[in-house]
Amino acid sequence: MSKDKGFVTEITSQSEDFSRWYIDVIKKAELMDYSPVRGCIVFRPDGFELWENIQRELDQRFKDTGHRNAYFPLFIPESFFQKEKEHVEGFNPELPWVTEAAGEKLEERLAIRPTSETMIGHMYAKWIQSYRDLPVLINQWANVVRWEKRTLPFLRTSEFLWQEGHTAHEDEADARKETLTMLDVYTDFAEKFLAIPVIKGEKTPSERFAGAVDTYSIEAMMKDGRAVQAGTSHYMGTKFAEAFDIKFLDRQNELQFAHTTSWGVSTRLIGALIMVHGDDRGLALPPKVAPTQVIMIPIGPAKMREAVVGRVDELFAELKAAGIRVRVDDRADVSPGWKFNEYEMRGVPLRLELGPRDMDNGVVVLVSRITGEKRIVKQDELTGEVSKMLEETQDAMYERAKQFRQDNFAAVDTLDEMKSFMEEKRGFVESGWCGSAACEKQVKEETGATSRNIPFEPATKKEVCLVCGDASKHTVVFARAY
Repeated sequence: MSKDKGFVTEITSQSEDFSRWYIDVIKKAELMDYSPVRGCIVFRPDGFELWENIQRELDQRFKDTGHRNAYFPLFIPESFFQKEKEHVEGFNPELPWVTEAAGEKLEERLAIRPTSETMIGHMYAKWIQSYRDLPVLINQWANVVRWEKRTLPFLRTSEFLWQEGHTAHEDEADARKETLTMLDVYTDFAEKFLAIPVIKGEKTPSERFAGAVDTYSIEAMMKDGRAVQAGTSHYMGTKFAEAFDIKFLDRQNELQFAHTTSWGVSTRLIGALIMVHGDDRGLALPPKVAPTQVIMIPIGPAKMREAVVGRVDELFAELKAAGIRVRVDDRADVSPGWKFNEYEMRGVPLRLELGPRDMDNGVVVLVSRITGEKRIVKQDELTGEVSKMLEETQDAMYERAKQFRQDNFAAVDTLDEMKSFMEEKRGFVESGWCGSAACEKQVKEETGATSRNIPFEPATKKEVCLVCGDASKHTVVFARAY
């Protein structure tokens, strides 16, 4: 890697070509690389560490709400999919099949897991016999395969990583409570850990998960105005229980079908993270999820190098002991300016500089990736100041993303108004909808936007449908989406 290599100059600006900017950033920040298999990517360490941090935080939240982890097979018999017709129809175009193994043709084709409802339904039918066995609260961390025709790293790939929660309950009330509880877990996680503001609501029937009674989602706005579905939670009713014979004796000793739920997020959160916070200098990572929160860079002439590096190492040990994810770049053959550019491009939230004069004065210089603000702080107050600055950065990134969404959010009354907005600007549109699938389809055909969800807390209450003008049943958020 040439020390004169200019990272930032090699990144396409967002205003010029947002998609090209995205690819430039994830490649140059070494988050991923393309694999020889179409539609699949290799997670490089920095990219996978983002997923590890997401996984670690979410896993604790799941456990705090009573869930436990298990693991189910990658291969699913074809007959399992036939048991729930709507489910298999929803996934069939994307399913890869194993037809032979060990040189012999299989008696029954095996699907490579696109989602695990069918396999888990089969197992739950064995495990659940009585109301005493309920609720079952299980999560799985796994890879899944959906043979996508159009792919985009992290956001849509043929194989991706995710978690899928699958729970079974005595009655509808308990299952619905679970569904909305997990939606709240995702909302809190997205906003407080990833600094991504989201809109929480219910999907329209056409956008429901295949086989679900009701689907709920959180929707996030990217910097090009498009939406990413950042998490979903589904109330499945007794559909899968009936298909897979998940029955139990209730408290009156009568046989009942269990009510089930499923919910999940995937590595598309990494794509959302990049598109919500990144800028023309590259990545911008919220401190809570950043693999490296602080990069320490010693500065000064060669004759002072040993003393400066020695002090940097001491301060490194203090920060590390405080639980801060910190790294030192003490390479002598690379200029400080090049390092500044590199770590800005990689999205490290905080840079610490230490030179001979700083040593004499007992201070260090802290520089924010987000605002560029420089603070001179005393070395004996370093840990507290770094923690404070990281917290301020986390909050500022959330507020900045929230302001961007507000600036690119419109309420419209007619389809013509919506078309004008979509042609001239970017962002989300809130409008009335009569509940007709035909009207919803017309919006998509004429604007390219889809219904994202029916928000629980709409910004406005629309009285008429934007397409037909009839009375509105719902206020809906529409957007073009990834």
